Amino acid sequence: MTDKQTQEQANESNTIKNPEDWTTGDEPMTGAQRSYLKTLSEEAKVEFDENLTKAEASKRIDELQRQTGRGVEQNKSQSA
Repeated sequence: MTDKQTQEQANESNTIKNPEDWTTGDEPMTGAQRSYLKTLSEEAKVEFDENLTKAEASKRIDELQRQTGRGVEQNKSQSA
């Protein structure tokens, strides 16, 4: 295996983690999550829930990105 392949695998294993497995997932969402989630909620015309945890906010962001089409190009490049 080449160094590039090893690095790609290491990057994937370190960056893709299920929110349920986060050790800080039950903490309140971050400021960045709050801001982005509020924007996505407005675009999707759905209610913004300001009481989500970090893990819940992450899942909601993924859901609203799919719904609004935001993040689609970024997700495609990550899976390529």
